[in-house]
Amino acid sequence: MTENIVDLENVKKPVMVIASDNFLPRRDGITRFLSEVIPRLKDKFDIIVICPDYEGVEVLIDGVKFVRVPLSKRVVGDFKLPKVKFRRIIKAVKKADIVFTQTLGPIGGSALFFAQKLRRKTVAFIHNIEWELVAQATSFSFVKRYSYPITKRITHYLYSRCSYLVVPSESISDVLTWKDLRTPKKIINLGVDTNKFKPSDDSLERLKLRELLGVRDDQLVIGYHGRIAREKDLATLMRAFVKLRNQHPSLKLLVVGSGIKEIEKQLEKQPGVIHVPAVSDVEKYLQAMDIYCLTSLTETTSLSVLEAMSTSLPVVTSRVGFVKDYISHGINGLFFQKGDSFSLAKEIELLIESKQLREKLGGNARHTIVHRFDWDLTGMRLVDFFENTFIKTK
Repeated sequence: MTENIVDLENVKKPVMVIASDNFLPRRDGITRFLSEVIPRLKDKFDIIVICPDYEGVEVLIDGVKFVRVPLSKRVVGDFKLPKVKFRRIIKAVKKADIVFTQTLGPIGGSALFFAQKLRRKTVAFIHNIEWELVAQATSFSFVKRYSYPITKRITHYLYSRCSYLVVPSESISDVLTWKDLRTPKKIINLGVDTNKFKPSDDSLERLKLRELLGVRDDQLVIGYHGRIAREKDLATLMRAFVKLRNQHPSLKLLVVGSGIKEIEKQLEKQPGVIHVPAVSDVEKYLQAMDIYCLTSLTETTSLSVLEAMSTSLPVVTSRVGFVKDYISHGINGLFFQKGDSFSLAKEIELLIESKQLREKLGGNARHTIVHRFDWDLTGMRLVDFFENTFIKTK
């Protein structure tokens, strides 16, 4: 399709504007993705990142330009909304050959809208099913009722006008197609740094961290890491933990992450729960866990589950997004009924009672990640996609 080709006869590198409402130092799946792929893309593109300004904390990447948007005091779920600076965003978008968006919040959505108006090539990476995420992020029922159809309509409007959608799995591609989004789609799986997220090769270091957390060597630790948000449904995890602790008083629950303060306070008040705010070295805390749980109501890939599996942890998860495709029940993980704390407790109980099952599922989980998910492969496929689809070299 020649109309999608950028002529680079007199241009050394094309300009790619990456727009995201999430960026470092915030810790989540989107920021993890960007921190991995931007260094791999910058050799082929001059990159400009439009992202939030987190109160003057600037994370820089060599060779990458940043356009930062100040944050307001308004908060939705665990997101602090930016003060949208349209002129700033338009100025950056005008320089772009390709606009690559990660979100449909005020920054990502605005950049995508103006890029389409300015007839730039636009690609959106689908990290979330936006209408599900927005509806689950609020605790107000009337907001849930109206946010779902409104967000769905806005999402359809913007995505249907994109040059391409990049999706992390075939199942997510199918969801979008079923919602009548006929935009061309490219499937590129996310990856994991398997050299970083691996079983501990230093048992003394693991014991030392557990000791600092107040955990004895003979105690089992159930864990979760990621954003503390309503759509993660940590209430179901806490209810299951309380049930299990009645039978296993020494059981611990380790939650690593930051987000909604109300939920954080509930976690910290519960006996046996250890809450650690978001950290940059989360792999150490995964190595301190014995069982990993994901109770999310909505996901696409779930990098947190991939990282836990790479660490050889047995995973108990809800059947959400791509997770239901790469986990096989009883082989490399276990499923429970979404939102059902009794179902979750039942599956965790199997792992508590059987070290052999924990080791089997954890070993198979690690094998799955090593052979199917890798950041170098993700980066290579993404670069190839942009080059082959939009760029004509001479």
